[in-house]
Amino acid sequence: MGGFFGVVSKSDCVSDLFFGTDYHSHLGTRRGGLAVRNDGVFTRFIHDITNTQFRSKFETDITKMCGAAGIGAISDHEDQPLIISSHLGVYAIVTVGKVLNAEALARKAFQERSVHFAELGANEINSTELVAMLINQGATFMEGIRLAQETIEGSCSLMLLTGEGIYAARDRLGRTPVIVGEKADARAVTLETCAFPNLGYEINKILGPGEIVRLTADRVETLQAPGRCLQICSFMWVYYGYPASSYEGINVEQVRNRCGACLARRDTVRADYVASVPDSGTGHALGYANAAKIPYCRPFVKYTPTWPRSFMPQDPSVRDLVARMKLIPIKEIIQGQRLLFCEDSIVRGTQLKDTIQRLYDCGAREVHMRPACPPLIYGCKFLNFSRSRSEQDLAARKAITELEGQAEPGDLKEYAVAGSPKYNAMVERIRLRLGLTSLKYQTLEDLVAAIGLPKETLCTYCWDGAE
Repeated sequence: MGGFFGVVSKSDCVSDLFFGTDYHSHLGTRRGGLAVRNDGVFTRFIHDITNTQFRSKFETDITKMCGAAGIGAISDHEDQPLIISSHLGVYAIVTVGKVLNAEALARKAFQERSVHFAELGANEINSTELVAMLINQGATFMEGIRLAQETIEGSCSLMLLTGEGIYAARDRLGRTPVIVGEKADARAVTLETCAFPNLGYEINKILGPGEIVRLTADRVETLQAPGRCLQICSFMWVYYGYPASSYEGINVEQVRNRCGACLARRDTVRADYVASVPDSGTGHALGYANAAKIPYCRPFVKYTPTWPRSFMPQDPSVRDLVARMKLIPIKEIIQGQRLLFCEDSIVRGTQLKDTIQRLYDCGAREVHMRPACPPLIYGCKFLNFSRSRSEQDLAARKAITELEGQAEPGDLKEYAVAGSPKYNAMVERIRLRLGLTSLKYQTLEDLVAAIGLPKETLCTYCWDGAE
C-alpha cells in the first residue's frame, strides 16, 4: 500500500506538502519522500521511515525546500518521488499500487535495447521508474499517462509534477481513491481526505476510475473523462483508511460503525463488555456496543509514543514483538469478564493468538471475536495490503490446508460462502487455533451494505476471489 499528496499554490507550498504527506503515514510503510519545483529546479529528499516518524525525518529538510508546487509519497517499497529527465521535459513522479506485469514490461523494454533502469531495491526494478518509462513513450504527458494506464496490469494511481502543473490520474479501475481539494490560493490532490481539513482545503472533485486531471493554482482541468467500471478496494473502509477520511463520499468511521452494528444484529452471544483490538477495531466495536446496548470498555490500551504499527516490520519476530509490547492489558477490567472483541480482520492470526492468551492469563472468563469482514481467503493482488508473503500464511488458508490435507486445494469458492459446511469447518478451525470461546465473521453481504455502494463497484477479491 502507500499514499501520496500534491499541491500547487500561488505562494510557497512546502508547509502544506509536508503536513499533507504526513497525513498518509498510517498507510505504511518503509519510505517517505518529498519533491518541490521552483523556477524549473527540483529539490527532493527521501528517507527510510521504518522505525521513525515521517515528520521527524523531514523537519530539517523542509527548511531547505521552497517552491509553489510539490508532491510527496509514503511508500511500501520503492524510493519516490523520482526525478525523471525525458523528451517530455524534467518531471517528478509518485505512484500508488502494484504492477503485476512489471517483469514482462521490463523484459520487453530490455529487448528493445532503448531503456535502462537505475533505481533498484532488493534486486527489483523500482515500479515507479517502470511507470515513468511507459509515460515517456508518449508524445505528451497526457498520452503517456493513458498508455501507462492501458498497459499496466494490477493497479496504479499516480501524480506528475511538471512545469505545466500537477498531473493526477486514478487507477484504471479506481482501486485506490484520488481526491482534489481547493482553497483560495491553492489546489491539492490526495489519497486520504483526512489531509484536507486542518490545511484549509475543501473537496473539489473525486476522480473517477481512469480519470486524468491537471492542477494549477487556479483551476482543475479534466483531460480524460472517467471510465464506467469501478473496483475500489473495500479494505480501505475496513482497515487501511483513516477514520476521518471519505472515499466516494462515504466516511470510513461511519462505515466501521455500521459494520459493528451489522455484527451485533446477527449475534446472540451474551457478553459483559464489548472491546476492540486498538485502534483499527475501535470504530467497529463502538458500532457493535451501541447496537447491542452492551458497555464498551478498553481491556487493552496502546502505548503510542514509541511503538510503530505492528504490520510494518518485515521480520515476523520483530513484528510480533511490536504487537505485544505496544498493547498493555488492564487486569482489573479483564478479570472475571465475558469479553467480546471486534477486530477489523484476521489476516495471519499469529499476533491475535498471543493477544487472546494474554486475556485468559489476566482472568477473562470468555473471549469472543467478531471480525468486521469475511475470512481472507485470497491474497491481495492489487495493493499489497497484507505483509504475508504467501497466501498460505493467511489464517483461513492454513485452516483450509488442514481440512483438505494439501497446500494447494482446488476450488475455494465454497469456503467463501458463509454458512456452507466448508465455511463453517474453516471458521471452527480458526477458532480452535486462536483459543476463542466463539468466532463469527461479518458476511460479505452485510459488509457491502455497510459501505453503501453496489457490490459490482467494489473489489472484494480477497474474500470471494471475484475479479
